[in-house]
This record gives sequence, structure tokens and C-alpha cells, in this order.
Amino acid sequence: MPAAFEVITEELDTPFLAVDIEAMERNLASMAAAARARRLALRPHAKTHKCPEIARRQVEHGATGLSVATVGEAEIFAAAGFTDLFIAYPIWAVGVRGTRLRALAEQASLRVGIDSAEGAQVLARAVAGTVVETLVEIDSGHHRSGVQPERAAEVAMAAARAGLVVSGVFTFPGHSYGPGRGRQAASDEADALTEAAASLRKAGMEVEVCSGGSTPTATMADAAALTEIRPGVYLFNDAQQAELGTCGWPDVALTAVSTVVSSAGRRVVLDAGSKVLGADQPAWTTGGGRLPDHPDARIVALSEHHATVVLPDDGVSLRRGDVVRVAPNHVCAAVNLANELVVLAQGAEVDRWTVAARGANT
Repeated sequence: MPAAFEVITEELDTPFLAVDIEAMERNLASMAAAARARRLALRPHAKTHKCPEIARRQVEHGATGLSVATVGEAEIFAAAGFTDLFIAYPIWAVGVRGTRLRALAEQASLRVGIDSAEGAQVLARAVAGTVVETLVEIDSGHHRSGVQPERAAEVAMAAARAGLVVSGVFTFPGHSYGPGRGRQAASDEADALTEAAASLRKAGMEVEVCSGGSTPTATMADAAALTEIRPGVYLFNDAQQAELGTCGWPDVALTAVSTVVSSAGRRVVLDAGSKVLGADQPAWTTGGGRLPDHPDARIVALSEHHATVVLPDDGVSLRRGDVVRVAPNHVCAAVNLANELVVLAQGAEVDRWTVAARGANT
């Protein structure tokens, strides 16, 4: 760990989230190049970072706009000057949420996800008199929200009858999050979007957008089936992506900086628990996160303010007071727990970015 990095921990209490800006820039450039090579629009998902400073860098690298998960996130990025936003979620636009959507539509070019005739009708009433594009969400195998591909035209036609503009279809191949699943998920995504788009065209509707792409599948996206990709995690990466083989440890650009506070032989305890790292721990992962500088160590337990780490018998020893980096399993959850990100270059602090959309979950 660079000596300059050790210096900043004398000025900052651990735990805190740190961004390696050089690694992040490499990740931004790599995904932008991959999208250009496939002639796909890149609309990254801002729920990962929640920071206008990072969104600006994504746009500088060629992003056509941003994807967000909630109306709250859209409001924050619109206020920061981003005017091309896709809420990639089947919003139920009633009450105050409908009023907020209408206000958003008056200040930004807005797309919203739909996956039912009823949801489309509610949305149409909320945004009447404004222009809001919609995309029909398709279930391509993740089995969360979204309709089966053959039902896409049914939802699209209901939306059109309600007065909404239907621009195409989208999906999230979330079943890519598992060892060896990425290529099949990318194939499922392409098949589902192709079938859904065909159903719209058969119904006499134009299809301008076929949107997909998770971080594990983004570089495998089928340009014959997709027009844009919406990866989110790629700019930071995390322990899941490293364990899936999507990235290497040098590509992990965000880590929690933590201190060893207790030790007993090969078992040590860090001061970064689930309230810093997030609690996500899929069954296929090797623990509650990873230590990139000690890849053979394992986080065997997470409490709210403790991470219990077991070190390999033939590996390095850690003592009380030692500072380590921890890659969260799911970086999106970790960022949503932080007020700010400490930005590092060559291990030295160069900036701090406010997590502006922290907690914008409605």
C-alpha cells in the first residue's frame, strides 16, 4: 500500500470508502470503447455511484444519458444538469410520485419503464400534457419485473392507447450474477429482446430502442439485438465481479478502508461491518467481501460494525492498527451507505465527492 495512503488514514477515521481514480478512469474508458466497438449506445446506471461528478465523467466518455432506479435519483441528477434520463423501473405513478414525475418530464428528456397495461394507464394520467417515452420491460430470465417477450405488444399497445410514447423494450439480465452464467444470460437477453421487438413491429409499432446489459454481460451484448447497454457496477467493480471473472483485482476502483481492531492468531477483526460494506452475500460468493491486497484471506462473518477475517496459514500476518482495503460484495449497496467518497490518486487524497443521491430510494 503506498506510503501516501497510510498518511491519509492519520487524517481520516476509518472506515471510509475510497475511489482509486486511475482505476476508475480505466474502467470508464474500457466500457466506452466496448460500446463503441459494438456500435451500442452506453447509458450507464447511476444508482451505482449516485455522484454527479462521476456521471459527468461517464458523459465525457461518451454516455448518451443516464439510467436511474428511482424518481428521487432522477430528480437529483436532473437538478445537477443531466437532461437525458431513463428510470429503468416499472414506476407506479400515483399520488406524490406521479406529481414528481410530471415535474421531471418538464425539465428533462424522460424515459420510464412499464410492464403492465395498468401501470401504463396510471403513468399516462400522471404525466398527461408532457412528453414521456416508455420502454416495455421484458423478463429475459431474471424473473423479477417485466413481461414475457410474447406479451410485449400487449403492454405497448395499452400504453399507446393511453397516450404514451412507446420507444421500445428493455431488460435486465440479472441472472448473469452467478459463476459461469454470463454468456447464457447474454444469449437469453438477445433472444428476449429480439422476440419482444418483433411482437411490437408485428402490431405495427416502431422500435427505436432495445436496451439491456448488466456489467457481467455488457461486453458480450449482441449488437444485432440491442441498441444500448446499461451497466452500472463496471466503473468501480467489486468482489462479486472479481469472483465472477468480469474483472481483476487491479480493476476494483472502490474499496472500504478499514483498520484491524482485534486479532487472535489467524483471525482478525476489522472496523468495517455491514453498515459500511452492505450485507449482500450471495451463496456462491466466498464471504462478506474480499481484501484485494490479501486475496487468500476470507471474510467469514459480518456484523454491523465488525468484519471477521481469517488469514491463510502461509500468508501475511495482520496486527492491530494495520490498515487494509476491503472490496464490498455489492458496491451499489456500499455506496448507498456512505455520505461521501474519498478520491485517491497514487494513494493520496485529491478530492471528495458527495454521494448526492444517497437514500434517494423513492
